[in-house]
Amino acid sequence: MLKKFAAEALGISDIGKIIAPSDYNKVDADDYVMHEDDEKIYFLIKSKTDEYCFTNLALIHVDGTTAVSSKRTLRRYDYYEYPISNVLLETAGVVDLDCEIKFSIGQETLSIDVDKKQIEQLKDLYKALIRIGQIARQNNRYLNFSQRSLDISAEVFGKCRMDGISLEENFEKITNYSFNWQLDSAKKYIVKDFGYVFEKYINE
Repeated sequence: MLKKFAAEALGISDIGKIIAPSDYNKVDADDYVMHEDDEKIYFLIKSKTDEYCFTNLALIHVDGTTAVSSKRTLRRYDYYEYPISNVLLETAGVVDLDCEIKFSIGQETLSIDVDKKQIEQLKDLYKALIRIGQIARQNNRYLNFSQRSLDISAEVFGKCRMDGISLEENFEKITNYSFNWQLDSAKKYIVKDFGYVFEKYINE
């Protein structure tokens, strides 16, 4: 117990370690991974207070208040709902014990300290998060273009008269077409599974 208090007082209790894939089943975060839906862990950082579990679908944060408390708060950030941005990597100085990765996920800003001996592995995570953020922003622009295109088409089409077709038939056709268009656009531009990105950048 005294060691835990000392570590917290010295400010070193939150220096995380990157966990090897062979040990993923030994951490708390693994209990909250949706293995039943083919969710898979690709990167995991564990400190005395927190776990940051990066899966193909989401960031699972097992949040501890202090190093001496057993209470934990579970937070899940699905990438398609909480876009990643502002990714920064700070390398360690000569006397530093840790390096640091920072990023925003949705409205939350996270800063994770990692043992400086694991900087090469952290660089892989940095590249993966950068790429996920780029893909999400690009797809969001395409989705907006698609929606705007549909709005313009519906506006023009709505002003046209189709002889021999009732107003109800016109409305039904437009509604069905719009629904299918938006559904196809969502499937194409709302990416939920980023496993292929992690597989490209994370060197296990």
